[in-house]
Amino acid sequence: MNYWPLAGIALVVLGFALRFNPLLVVAVAAIATGLLAGLDVVAVIEALGKTFNDNRYISVTWIILPVIGLLERYGLQQRARALIEGVRGATMGRLLVLYLLFRQVTAALGMKDIGGHPQTVRPLVAPMAEAAALKTHGELDEDSREKVKGMSAATDNVGLFFGEDIFFAIASILLIQGVFESYGYPLTPLQLSLWAIPTAICAFLIHGGRLLAFDRRLGRPAGKERT
Repeated sequence: MNYWPLAGIALVVLGFALRFNPLLVVAVAAIATGLLAGLDVVAVIEALGKTFNDNRYISVTWIILPVIGLLERYGLQQRARALIEGVRGATMGRLLVLYLLFRQVTAALGMKDIGGHPQTVRPLVAPMAEAAALKTHGELDEDSREKVKGMSAATDNVGLFFGEDIFFAIASILLIQGVFESYGYPLTPLQLSLWAIPTAICAFLIHGGRLLAFDRRLGRPAGKERT
């Protein structure tokens, strides 16, 4: 069994750790994986081009950006902040835990595009999380505000990534099935989906704990001095 193609994973981890351009890191890792698997350069480039062409519909995402910009110009973020400020007991941690649950459940049902950074996190989730943090802990410095926004984006990533594999008709499950089958382990998509449930539960508990712990850190005495 040839394990050299797995070096592409190490390249991705190393590239992200060194904060290189993500697109460059992924492209280099993909090419390296193909070459280490025994393909020639032309075959690797053809595979990349075919994959891009088959998934060109993702460019439709850009159509939504002008709509989001127009909504923001007319006060969408301000409305989101006002909404969360009027909810008693709302905290940043609780809000993001609820969004994490919502994102995982909807992704598990196949509705993975119901959320996302441009259409949900930036105009709604991040402003609401920031408003909840301000309501609970008072004024925040710029670094804390950016961390709240980053945690909002991370919550969407975790919810989608660990929720979508529960839906057995998604491309990632079919890819995993194909890899296992090529090594002599015939598994059905439903079997893979069922085994994704414990992982999704662990991801929810771990990231949910991180969210609540981050919320508590914002409320420590050093943070209260900012109020």
